[in-house]
Amino acid sequence: MSTADATRVSPSATRRPFTYGLFAVAVVAYLAIIQGLGLILKNITGESDFYTSRGVFFGMIIPLALALAFVYGVTAYLGRLRPVLRDDRPTQRWVWVVPIAFIAAIAVGINYGELADKGIGYVLLLLIATQFVGWGEEGMFRGLGVTVLREHGLTEGRVALWSSIIFGAVHLTNVVGHGLSALPQAIIVSLAGYFFYLIRRVSRGNVLNSVLHGLFDFSLLTGTAITAGQTFYPGTMLPILLYPVLAIILLVKRHKIEPVAG
Repeated sequence: MSTADATRVSPSATRRPFTYGLFAVAVVAYLAIIQGLGLILKNITGESDFYTSRGVFFGMIIPLALALAFVYGVTAYLGRLRPVLRDDRPTQRWVWVVPIAFIAAIAVGINYGELADKGIGYVLLLLIATQFVGWGEEGMFRGLGVTVLREHGLTEGRVALWSSIIFGAVHLTNVVGHGLSALPQAIIVSLAGYFFYLIRRVSRGNVLNSVLHGLFDFSLLTGTAITAGQTFYPGTMLPILLYPVLAIILLVKRHKIEPVAG
């Protein structure tokens, strides 16, 4: 690790030690809040889907809001707000193609007709809920996860790799409700994690990736999970196709991501 890198990650007097073990405990607690509280509310309210405003409120808003508060509470406690919210490692400018592609896919993938039938109140609740997802997951995995890996001296390539693998691995907990289908989902999520990592770096912070993460989930939900008949919306194909297209582009240009030394 270079002297400049060491300066950026050296703990100040107000920072508490941040170990891999502590990060693992934070991840487990984060998942427990979302899944545990979600299960409790499901049993209490009888709401098991996201077709209604009530379902979104109890099934998403409450557990996700508490999980988000937990993430940034831990971040503040550790004294890591700046490295979580800001990124000092730029990329080459062409990497802006990643967030631009996400924006295009989101715009096309939203099921506007279904949302119009649901009403403005439902739409706002779903937007808020998915933003809680985006800010919570990005804060935990691209924020705290990237920070702890950098502070332990990993090269940026390894930071990208392991933060993405961890992000995918935690989604294996979905095996409880979805069986073996959770395995390919975890692989896809790992790839998404790498895209969001690049968005964080090219935008120099944890804001754009958090917003786009939430909007991407919003887009997918409007096309797959908010109608009682579970009717598939064709526009959802674009967000799905985004992954292999970006993967090919990044594979070809993988050696041109880091800025040119001047």
